Amino acid sequence: DLRKQARQLENELDLKLVSFSKLCTSYSGSRDGRRDRYSSDTTPLLNGSSQDRMFETMAVEIEQLLGKLTGINDKMAEYTNSAGVPSLNAALMHTLQRHRDILQDYTHEFHKTKANFLAIRERENLLGSVRKDIESYKSGSGVNNRRTELFLKEHDHLRNSDRLIEETISIAMATKENMTSQRGMLKSIQSKMNTLANRFPAVNSLIQRINLRKRRDSLILGGVVGVCTILLLLYAFH
Repeated sequence: DLRKQARQLENELDLKLVSFSKLCTSYSGSRDGRRDRYSSDTTPLLNGSSQDRMFETMAVEIEQLLGKLTGINDKMAEYTNSAGVPSLNAALMHTLQRHRDILQDYTHEFHKTKANFLAIRERENLLGSVRKDIESYKSGSGVNNRRTELFLKEHDHLRNSDRLIEETISIAMATKENMTSQRGMLKSIQSKMNTLANRFPAVNSLIQRINLRKRRDSLILGGVVGVCTILLLLYAFH
């Protein structure tokens, strides 16, 4: 019985979702057609209140069917967990999983279609408001439109001038920062050069001392070697 009820609800949901998807498609197409036909605001751009009511009604019906199908799946899950059907547990679990997958697919399709419909309606409402503003602007007197157009152009020129001035100031500030940084680098290099120049005399004096000590050590070593050589010769001839 639960399986038959689930199949019946799934068939109803399938038909409802197809109609729901067609409603969204027709809603978008009708709005596009009206946008092409209407050239002024004498006829309302958005005249889809009946479609909106139909959308709300179908959405409620589908949500109710999804809730019923969810309840049926829960009852089937309780039945598969009962102690009286251990031998059929694997087959029943497979059937239950299939129905759960179908429920998940229908739920995903419903939410996706509903989100698309709401996005289309929101976009159309926004475009309708913008179109009405444009038409009301165009319906004004020619002098006022001309003045408004001139004011808008002047405003654009002022904004462009402000933007150019800001860019120039930004370039000048960047150049100043770069020059300040380079000046600091040059000062650092100069101080290092002065430090090296001051250290050179001390380095030269140290090198001279090292050379003198090497020369003294060489003389001492030569003397010692000479004395040792003479003593060896004397010992050999003696």
